[in-house]
Amino acid sequence: MPSIDHIDPITRDLWQVIAATDELPVGQVQRTTLLDVPLAMTRDSAGLPVVWRRSNEEVGDDVDPETILDRLPVTTGYGFVWTSLGTPTAELFPIPEYAEPDRKNMSCGSIGIHVSAPRAVENFLDMGHFPYVHTDILGAEPHTEVKEYDVEVSEERDEVLATRCRFMQPRAAKSATHAMEVEYVYRVPHPFCSVLYKSCPEDESRRDVIAIFLQPVSQDRCRAHLLQSMIDSTSTITDLRRFQQTIFGQDKPILENQYPKRLPLDPRAETPIRADKSAIAYRRWLSQKGITYGVIPMAS
Repeated sequence: MPSIDHIDPITRDLWQVIAATDELPVGQVQRTTLLDVPLAMTRDSAGLPVVWRRSNEEVGDDVDPETILDRLPVTTGYGFVWTSLGTPTAELFPIPEYAEPDRKNMSCGSIGIHVSAPRAVENFLDMGHFPYVHTDILGAEPHTEVKEYDVEVSEERDEVLATRCRFMQPRAAKSATHAMEVEYVYRVPHPFCSVLYKSCPEDESRRDVIAIFLQPVSQDRCRAHLLQSMIDSTSTITDLRRFQQTIFGQDKPILENQYPKRLPLDPRAETPIRADKSAIAYRRWLSQKGITYGVIPMAS
């Protein structure tokens, strides 16, 4: 079995996303990799996920889940299966909006990216690229300014929070019918996950929720599992999913052209600007937590 000694203790004990629940068939084995460790997973006859570390000798796509004795911890949440190579906390971070009955909740795919999970989270926090990468959807020239916003690192909730983020967007969501200034709130409640709340075109009193859950495959590769929880009475699930996949499809090549692939935590490693306040706070938070997987730690 591969050693897990190279994984820092915080990362080892985290819940880590590995699959969309509805894409894991009962009795059929699927394979994945988490933190350089090969895993296998299936669902038992009751529909409950079973995850274990696989060896090189394992073959076959069918297995009786009852025969799997050396199981990893498993939980489900927000339409995904989560596991851990260590001793995880009791619960996942909260996204209470997901339980609201009138929302359209959906997985928007799981996409491999050749960068580390922290590098992908940092990209998700960046509003400055909207006019250039998501032209005529999430931004457009000449509206390129990232306005002043607030960032805090909450010790009580153990997360990074960016508020009062505002940006003029030609088409903020699938349901949008005109350009609007959109307000964003970014949460980073997990070192490899971020949750975005944005103005809802259909109901000004509520917010759409878009989350990216990164599965760290290796030090410089990850899988992005995308979640949407939307207030939208007119669009179909297929249309909403396609809209989000279009956005991420524009991000992927830009993200994969970033170097280094791992995220440098030293603030002097890359030149920050005002728009990077949330990324700076995120890097500091990772450093304070002692995260070393997928990053380039600050020199001691």
